[in-house]
Amino acid sequence: MKKLLTLLAIYVLVSQNAFAGGFQINEQGARAMAMGGAFTGLANDPSALYFNPAGITQLNGTYIMAGADLILPTSSFRGPSPSVTEYDMKKNAFTPVDFYATYQLNNKLFFGVSMTNQFGLGTEWDDSWVGNMMAVKTQVTTFFFNAVAAYKIDDQLSISAGLVYATANIELSRFTGFLPFIGSAKVDLKGNGHAFGFTAGVLYKFSDDFSVGASYRSQAKFDLSGSATSTGGPVSVQSKLPNGGITSKLTTPSTLTLGVAVKPLSKLTVTADFEYVGWSSYDTLRVNFDNNAFPSASTYRGYQDTYILRLGAEYTLSSKLDVRGGIIFDRNPVKDELLDPTLPDANRLGFSCGLGYKLSKNLLIDASYFFLRFAERTITNSQESYTPGNAPMNGTYNSVANLFAINLSYHF
Repeated sequence: MKKLLTLLAIYVLVSQNAFAGGFQINEQGARAMAMGGAFTGLANDPSALYFNPAGITQLNGTYIMAGADLILPTSSFRGPSPSVTEYDMKKNAFTPVDFYATYQLNNKLFFGVSMTNQFGLGTEWDDSWVGNMMAVKTQVTTFFFNAVAAYKIDDQLSISAGLVYATANIELSRFTGFLPFIGSAKVDLKGNGHAFGFTAGVLYKFSDDFSVGASYRSQAKFDLSGSATSTGGPVSVQSKLPNGGITSKLTTPSTLTLGVAVKPLSKLTVTADFEYVGWSSYDTLRVNFDNNAFPSASTYRGYQDTYILRLGAEYTLSSKLDVRGGIIFDRNPVKDELLDPTLPDANRLGFSCGLGYKLSKNLLIDASYFFLRFAERTITNSQESYTPGNAPMNGTYNSVANLFAINLSYHF
C-alpha cells in the first residue's frame, strides 16, 4: 500500500514539471519574438506590458494589440541504456494567445492591461512506450492577467508597477506498475488553481539612441485542486489505488530581466537582454489526498536558478517595412539525475526572424518565426525509474521546436 502511494505521489509531483523551464513561454509578441525576445531596454509597443511595463509611457494615446503563436515541438528518446531503440513523442500543436491594451491618462500617467499564457504546452507519448510508467500525457494551460500603472517622471525616466492574477488547468496521465503483481493501472489527473503576483519595471533613456531597462515578475503561488482517477490493474489492488480529490501547491519562479537598446545607425536598433530565473523556488512539492486513508507525500525536485541570454536587431527598410532577427541561449534548470520525459529539457539555442508592416497610419501587423534547438542530452545517472523494479531511465533525449507568431496592433 505504501509503495502504491509513493508511486502515485511521485507521479503527481514529477508531472507538475509541466510548469518548468521547458514550458515557460516567453514568446509574448511577434515583434519581440523576431528580435529573440530582447525587448526589455526598448519596450516601445504594447507587449511592453509583458517585457517591461515601464515602456508603455512611450505609447501616446490608446493602443490595442492582439496575437497568437503556433508552437510545434518534437522530441524523441533513445534507450533506456543499453538499448538504442528510439521512441518519438506524439506531434502536438499549441496556440498560446496574447492581448494588450494601453491608455494615456495625461502626460505623466499611463495604464495597461494584458492577458498572456506565460506557462503552458505539454507532452504526449504512446500508451505502450517504454516510459509509460513515467509519463504518457502532460497538458498545461495558464492565463496571466496583469493590470499596470506607469509613471513618466521626466523625459528620461519611467517606472511602473502592476498586479497579476493567474489561473492554471492541468491534465496528466501515466501508468503505474506493481511488484510482485503483474499488470499496471492508468492514473489520470485533472486539476486547476489560481495565484496572485506582481510586476515592476523601470526604463531610462540616456538619449533617443540609447536606453536601458529592468523588469521584475514575482513568483506565482498556485493552490491546485483536482481529482485522481485510476483504471485497470490487478483486481487485488484496485481498491487500494487512490481515487478522488487531490490538492497541492506550486510556486512558479520569479524573473529579473535587464536590457539595453542601442541605435548605432539611424535605421538600425540593436537590443540585448539578460534574464535571471529563480527556479530554485521549485524544490520540494507535496500532494495531499482528500481521502484520509491515503497519507500526503512529497518528492524532491531540486531545480536550479538559471538564466537566458538574448540578442536582437531591427532594421527599417522603408516607412512601412521593418525586418528583424535574433538569437537566444536558454540554460535549463533540470539536473541530469532528475530529468524525465514529462519535461525532456536541455540547454536551448534559438534563432528568430520576422517582419513588421504598416497596413495604414494606425494599423500594424507583425509576423515572426523562431527555431529552437535543444542540445542533445544523454543521461547516465538517472534517479527516475521506468519500471516498478527501479530500472533507471538512462538514455538520450533530442528535441526541437518551430514557433510562428502574428500580432495586429491599432493606435487610436
